[in-house]
Amino acid sequence: MSIDVKDRARTALRRLARPLGAPRDPGADDGPRLVRLLRRYEIDLVLDVGAHSGAYGTMLRRCGYEGRIVSFEPLREPRAELRLRAAEDPFWSVLPYALGDRTGPLTLNIAGDAGLSTSALPMLPRRRAAAPHAAYTGTRSVEAHRLDALWEGVTAPGERVFVRLAVQGYEHQVLRGAGAYADEIVGLQAGAALVPLYAGGAGFDDTLAFAREELGLTLMSVRPGLVDPRDGRLLQCELVLLREDATPTDQVPAQAAPAG
Repeated sequence: MSIDVKDRARTALRRLARPLGAPRDPGADDGPRLVRLLRRYEIDLVLDVGAHSGAYGTMLRRCGYEGRIVSFEPLREPRAELRLRAAEDPFWSVLPYALGDRTGPLTLNIAGDAGLSTSALPMLPRRRAAAPHAAYTGTRSVEAHRLDALWEGVTAPGERVFVRLAVQGYEHQVLRGAGAYADEIVGLQAGAALVPLYAGGAGFDDTLAFAREELGLTLMSVRPGLVDPRDGRLLQCELVLLREDATPTDQVPAQAAPAG
């Protein structure tokens, strides 16, 4: 059985087994639309921060993205599966770090949903009540870096960079860690909480304002995420934003004048 067929079967089984209130699979429904956006903006490098076991990178490949992927995952167990997924792909690399606004040890709260909801921030009661299986089970110290300290080592001159963040409320710390390189981020996909879910985590309005005002990005898509199964309320979504003034394929060639 091919790796692609195995991935499709694994995804289908996870959808059937996913508890109520669990996060959706990355790009389960709108992966092709996302990849069309990446293609339109000529993205050739995706930095997948909080990559877990590599479902997001696998989705990108399945939907036709052919550029480079650099995945960051500090937890050993999901990183082992991530490395297996990336092993046969020469344009997909894996780094064992968390990202933030400081370099050094970072304490992560390990979530019970196989680590998917792990965060550097305390989980609030509303988040636990919506998905009890994701409650924290312990802590772990991992190595964290600022993105600006790694930038020249993971990007190449001229690459158009898209950053995907799955960091459970820690988005602003990661983006602040980009420093002077923030202006080189062409696109961003980040979680945005509609109600407080993690202590100190930025909400929807703050995340959208930061991406627009600090990074100069334009909202292109909103993807539903965590839903409270008790009342059907949407608690979190993902925002997809791109730098609208950096659209190389938007220029329409001038038509030639009629002959004669």
